[in-house]
Amino acid sequence: MWALPGKRALILVENLSVPMDRRVWQESVTLRDAGWEVHVICPQGAKQDTEPYALIDGIAIHRYPLKAATGGPLGYLKEYGSALWHTFRLARKVGPVHVVHGCNPPDLFFLVARRLARRGTRFVFDQHDLVPELYLSRFGRGQDLLYRAVCRLERLTYQAAHVVIATNESYRQIALTRGDKRPDDVFVVRSAPAVERFHQVPPDESVKRGKPYLLCYLGVMGPQDGVDYALRALAKLERQDWHAVFVGGGDTFDAMVSLSKQLGLGDRVEFTGRIPDEDLMRYLSTADVCLSPDPLNPLNDVSTMNKVMEYMAMAKPIVSFELREARVSAGEAAVYAPANDEAEFAKLISYLLDHPEERRRMGEIGQARVRGPLSWDESRKALIAAYSKVIA
Repeated sequence: MWALPGKRALILVENLSVPMDRRVWQESVTLRDAGWEVHVICPQGAKQDTEPYALIDGIAIHRYPLKAATGGPLGYLKEYGSALWHTFRLARKVGPVHVVHGCNPPDLFFLVARRLARRGTRFVFDQHDLVPELYLSRFGRGQDLLYRAVCRLERLTYQAAHVVIATNESYRQIALTRGDKRPDDVFVVRSAPAVERFHQVPPDESVKRGKPYLLCYLGVMGPQDGVDYALRALAKLERQDWHAVFVGGGDTFDAMVSLSKQLGLGDRVEFTGRIPDEDLMRYLSTADVCLSPDPLNPLNDVSTMNKVMEYMAMAKPIVSFELREARVSAGEAAVYAPANDEAEFAKLISYLLDHPEERRRMGEIGQARVRGPLSWDESRKALIAAYSKVIA
């Protein structure tokens, strides 16, 4: 069922602005094309998506100012409290909707849906992250009071949801077991790179800084993302014929720059921060090997990494640690070091640099997967099926 005309959807997201959040933007466009009137509430970006309100391609985006968390869990409580207050405020401005589509973290948007439920509003829970696992992996505080609190919020979110959207089969199984959802109420809508965004451009040899090979990392730099593992692996490489570029930002950006200097990597490692798409395409088109150093922890093992999908879209071979969902996504497009083994990670980088035909073969496999079974075309069908179910 593709045509669902005359309905209003309100998508709530807190951890990225829109359309910077590519998954939320793809979902918004898919619903618009199916006849829905789509509103999005999200934070304002720092350098883009800065306007409080924007109407882009027929999608109304309502943005609020938000200061990112600092100082551990208490900082996140402050951030999430502010985001929830603004979300309630803007939801009143949007008015009645048929569906509230809440994208976590945090697991708090069921409160907005609950307030609107008196008008017949239905709630779709779009589970981007497993917040209990995220808490354990990020803060290392064990199953303390705050951990029990986030578990409780997750349970309440599952209970409020008429339909759950999971990003992969691992998340779906958790919705069925821990969330006690019925199988026909949980849909897998995988994140997929936008083909129009990730495309090859002519390689730019200047970004290699005079070296034969370029290594590339693309993604967020947080405590659970493994940039420190990648840097320690690079320090173990017994060769000097490479330059590495780390693209992206996050909580640990400054700490990672400092770590690279402490490890003696010097000018062999470059940190760009967030950069425009045209520059990102130059780096990825030139890269010989791409890095996915997410360490094994309760969250990463069952999560789909956007950077893996994006590397595959650019036909690049990947070095990853052994993670369950990394293998599901990349298959033979990656080589896998034993979990958190930096020395083996370094050896696999060196192996790929020495085997150009293997790099080419892996890149072709990855690109075919992203354009075929892992494409947004397949996820689009699942999203429409989920919405058809929620309003049935």
